[in-house]
Amino acid sequence: MSRVAKPKAVEPILPLRKALYRAGHSYPGGVTALALDMVMDYDTLQKKLKHDFEHRWLDPDELEEVIRLTESPVLLDALMRPAGMVWYKPEPAAPTQQALQAVSRLLHETGMFVSSMHHGAADNIWEPHEVEDLEKHGADVIRAVLGIMAGARAAMEEHLHG
Repeated sequence: MSRVAKPKAVEPILPLRKALYRAGHSYPGGVTALALDMVMDYDTLQKKLKHDFEHRWLDPDELEEVIRLTESPVLLDALMRPAGMVWYKPEPAAPTQQALQAVSRLLHETGMFVSSMHHGAADNIWEPHEVEDLEKHGADVIRAVLGIMAGARAAMEEHLHG
């Protein structure tokens, strides 16, 4: 297949076990700090986050705590992917002309990326890395647009009630 070379998405959507490992190790202070914040033994948490150690996994309460503390986009992507959903944290972005132009550029870049994939997929064979990149770009666009929408609503409500 002929493909236009595109840079990899910043972080592909990982399987849940690897995303948990990444979330724990990306936490400020690493697994040690996360264990302290969870009031859990370091060795216990490290074993539960290790993606290839199947004897121990996080229980539902611990999983919820890891999600709450890390707020890891990689982990949230991994949790939502099986349901075909995109997570969104309401963070209003000011609906300024500059912000709208930034979203426009993101949409343009994503459109060019999708266009290159479309032309290259004439044989209808999709490689795993292509699908991962497409999913990641799509989720990024959705979050950017929803942020602008939330910002516009917040600005409107502030003006009406201000």
